[in-house]
Order: sequence, then structure tokens, then C-alpha cells
Amino acid sequence: MSQLTHLDASGTARMVDVGAKPETRREAVATASVSMQPETLRLLREGAHAKGDVLTVARIAGIQGAKKCAELIPLCHPLMLNSIDLDFTLDDDASCVHIAARCRVSGKTGVEMEALTAASVAALTIYDMCKAVDRGMLIQNLGLQEKHGGNSGSWQRSPDDASC
Repeated sequence: MSQLTHLDASGTARMVDVGAKPETRREAVATASVSMQPETLRLLREGAHAKGDVLTVARIAGIQGAKKCAELIPLCHPLMLNSIDLDFTLDDDASCVHIAARCRVSGKTGVEMEALTAASVAALTIYDMCKAVDRGMLIQNLGLQEKHGGNSGSWQRSPDDASC
């Protein structure tokens, strides 16, 4: 495992200087899930929720979250994102919504934090909009699934990776 890089020689937290790094195309995918009661999932599927189209609002919120990542996460570099895509899969068997957030940038640093922020803000928005009918929802399994580009190249989560 490499050393953490947000500390200077004296152990003080700092933003990493990426000025000398070349710009490259970078992409990251993060996922999360929101478990809910089957009736809540039915409302989402049918677009019958009293607050409107929950998934469209969650998509917009996730995009906004990714764009504001540097304002939310200390020491995170502000990025001019090329694209942010959020996909939602309604899973009747597990009674949950699976969220996948894909962020792309041409830049000097990766977009992992932006993808993770997009997935988590989308999940929080689903919770917020549905909590009046289902306070027992769980946001679960937030994690990076893959990243491409930059000095460290590509990485993909193994299907065997255990979560804690």
C-alpha cells in the first residue's frame, strides 16, 4: 500500500500539488444501494410518489453533488468534469435501488471522489424524498467499482471483494 499523500514532511495536512502532472483522460464509477420496503419501491417504479419523480430529482442531485465535491471534501481538488452519468436499477428481488455514478474528466487528478459523492448524494436524495413513507430505508454498499487513467492506470473491484 502506498503512503497517504495529504501530509507534508512535518505531518501537516495539505492539498497535494498536482501542477507538474500531465493531463490525462480519467474515469471512475461508484455505486450505492438504497434498500426499502417493497411498497416504496413500487411507488418509485410507477412514478406514483407524492413528491414526484424521485429518480429524476436524485439524478440531478447526484450531478450537483459531483460538481460541488471540492466544496464538500477537504483537500479535494476542484475539477472541470467532462461528464457525469447516473443510472438507477430497481431491484424487486432485493427491494432496493442500485445507483451507479460514472464521472469523466481530462485533468491532472482522478475523479473517484466525484463519483463517490454523486452516488452518495443520489442515495441521500432518494432517502429524503421517500422518508415520509419509509423511514427504515438503508443506504448501503457505497464504494468505488472501477477507475481508469492517470499515473496509477486502471483498477476494478473484484467480484470477490468483501465489504466490511
